This record gives sequence, structure tokens and C-alpha cells, in this order.
Amino acid sequence: MLKKRIIPCLDVKNGKVVKGINFMGMKDLGSPPDMAEEYSEQGADEVTFLDIAASLEYRQTTLDLVSVTAKRVFVPLTVGGGIRTANDMHDALKAGADKVSVNSAAISNPNVISESAERFGRQCVVVAIDAKKVGRHWEVFTHGGMKPSGLDAIDWAKKAEDLGAGEILLTSIDADGVKQGYDIPLTEVIADEVSIPVIASGGCGKIEDFYEVFSQTNVSAALAASVFHYKQVTVREVKEYLKDRGVPVR
Repeated sequence: MLKKRIIPCLDVKNGKVVKGINFMGMKDLGSPPDMAEEYSEQGADEVTFLDIAASLEYRQTTLDLVSVTAKRVFVPLTVGGGIRTANDMHDALKAGADKVSVNSAAISNPNVISESAERFGRQCVVVAIDAKKVGRHWEVFTHGGMKPSGLDAIDWAKKAEDLGAGEILLTSIDADGVKQGYDIPLTEVIADEVSIPVIASGGCGKIEDFYEVFSQTNVSAALAASVFHYKQVTVREVKEYLKDRGVPVR
């Protein structure tokens, strides 16, 4: 069995790590390079850096800050926000990213997935899906969760895989920041419908939530922000907790 990954997430806006609820009401929490380095030292398997305002402001990710952050960590760094083309992905990789996450632009131009996978290898291409329950299905939202796309999340995940995505970063907008646990129904169905790794995101509020998502779904990794940023638990404590319950972790 592949070992599960624990991934702290840095949502970055105006050069600071921020956190909100349901993608709203952001509070400044600290410096991305400092926090990334701390999580790397705690034993994080990866760190994710998301410039959450880039798409809304129609600009690229803040690459200077990415470069500084990349130099401070010794684990894979995934960077996202404002990635519109394969050339943007190249710039992010050149700045120090190991993987690049694309969300809004992939929906308006799905070819960015296949072109990027062909140029850099699908292991570098992460397709982020921000999904919200609408009626009886989950709909994909873009531009930081602000704009409905009309796409069904399950269908889009499968298409992203077919186009060359190496991984899905799945965030439940309904669960984000609420700290009531991951969205198990959404996460379970997406992880079962694709064969590439799925990262669960949104809603982690306590250490037990990590065990719940790994024991009830087929996700490869769990991403979290608040529980780490507010020092409720450390990455190392999460891994020890999971090991004690038989979950294979790195």
C-alpha cells in the first residue's frame, strides 16, 4: 500500500498566508517562507503554496515569493494561482516549484493540461478542483470559489485525468475553514472515479479528521491549513497518530 501524505497548505494573498471560512473573510497569519520552512522541519511530505487572489486579479502567481519559499524547504513544493498557460507553468517550475496547480484556466482552456503534461511530465501537473454541492450534484467553481462553472465535479475530474493531470487537488468549498472534517461523500466519489492520486482538502479541524478521510476514502494525501497554522497539532503529531492506528505514512 502506498504511504499517505500530509500536506500543509499556504493560502497566500498580498504576500501573507491567510485563512478564511468558505473562501471568505481572510485573516493574515504569517510569512509564507517562514511557515513553509517550519512545516518542512516538522516532517511535511509536501507544502502547497496557493496564490488565491491571482486568478481574481487576472495576474500571475507572485514568483519572487515562490522562489524565496522554495529555497527554505526541503520537500516538494506545489504552486498554484494565476497559472493560465504552459509557459506560466514553466515560469513557476523555474522559480522552484516541483509541481504546478492549475484550476480556473484549465476549465476555460483544457488544452493547458495536456500541453503542460507533454512538456513537463504529468507528475508536475496538478489540477485543482474547488467543488460545492448544488442541488444533487457537486459543481466546480473557479476564480477562488467565486464563479460557478456549470461543470459537474466528477465529470471534470475524469476529464482532467484523461487530458494528462497527474494529480487532483480536491477542495470542498462547503467544508473549507468550517473545521467539521473533510467532505467525505465528495472525496470518496472523486477518489473512486479516477486512478490518479487525489488530495483531500477543506474542513480539517482536528487530528481525528485525518484518520477519518484516510479510513473512509481512497485519497492519497490530506491537505490542511488551520489546524497547522493555529498550532492545534503539528505534522509530526498527525503522523504519529496515524501510525498508531495502522495508517501507512511516510
